[in-house]
Amino acid sequence: MKAIIPAAGLGTRLRPLTYTRPKPVLRVAGQPIIAHAIHTLVQAGITDIGIVVSDITRDEIQHALHGLPDVQITLIDQHQQLGLGHAVLTAREWVGQDDFCVYLGDNLFEHGATPFVRQFQQDRPTALIALVEVPDPTAFGVAQLEGNRIIRLVEKPKDPPSNLAVAGLYCFTPEIFRMLDGMPASARGEYEITDGIQRLIDAGLTVQGQPVQGWWKDTGRPADLLDANRLLLEQLEGDIQGEVTDSRITGRVVIPASTRVIRSKIVGPVMLGEGVVIEDAYIGPFTSIGSGTVVRGAEVEHSVVDEEAQIENVSKRLQDCLIGVRAQVRGGRTVPRTHKLTISDASLVELA
Repeated sequence: MKAIIPAAGLGTRLRPLTYTRPKPVLRVAGQPIIAHAIHTLVQAGITDIGIVVSDITRDEIQHALHGLPDVQITLIDQHQQLGLGHAVLTAREWVGQDDFCVYLGDNLFEHGATPFVRQFQQDRPTALIALVEVPDPTAFGVAQLEGNRIIRLVEKPKDPPSNLAVAGLYCFTPEIFRMLDGMPASARGEYEITDGIQRLIDAGLTVQGQPVQGWWKDTGRPADLLDANRLLLEQLEGDIQGEVTDSRITGRVVIPASTRVIRSKIVGPVMLGEGVVIEDAYIGPFTSIGSGTVVRGAEVEHSVVDEEAQIENVSKRLQDCLIGVRAQVRGGRTVPRTHKLTISDASLVELA
């Protein structure tokens, strides 16, 4: 079985973070989002993975995937972004006659892809779709079920037939390509995967729905990235190898061998990257800090700090922050009581 990860879009809802980098390479819990997706597919026994990229995202995606073990990656070019159905159809030649999984690279599942892949292989439907109960289904593709069989699928309906939204994981036989081939675009000018699945249903083929067990997270907005970081760090196992001097470490904390913690306090779960320097600082729970970052004379908690950032001499705690690659946060003489920041790559913020 193969897998497709669509990664051709930039993710406009995450701007300014995605002005310079595509959404799948943004980091949560120490890894790019797309690396978490690949990891869960490998756990499900899928190691042949095609990633659909655009001219804009190809280089960044390729860089983010460098060095991933136990997986064979193929980049598939989608020169026009015309919807998920179009992205899947773009991978038709690469998939061939194999069954395959489509995993949206910005989605995270507590139990990964394994339950869905296992059920698909056991029951052998034409398609199996992950479903999740949501309070507002109008923003999603929505399924209507009879037993575990989907009898109707509607994209972003004004009057939803249920509260069961299509989550970001699908399992297909190659039959879906026949349905997508020649399918008209939707009213918004895109080729919807839900329309292709509805064609399977209309042809009398079995499309099965499977509820998501545990948490599910779509990392489409800045607050979702923070929440995903928290959920993943809940699973963290502590590993302290680096230099810790005159400091207090509490809870589950990862400190690589090349990282230094000096005169600081860290309360886990916290993940520090390679070559990080934490000096005269406090790092609070649910914080991940990327490689090469320096935090000196500052307090940070419930935040995601990317690689090679600098946070220095900030007298009030930084909380619920997303701080991009090589961004700088410098303190001044007067500050407000709290700071909540979403800072894109290579930014400079001076708090005076």
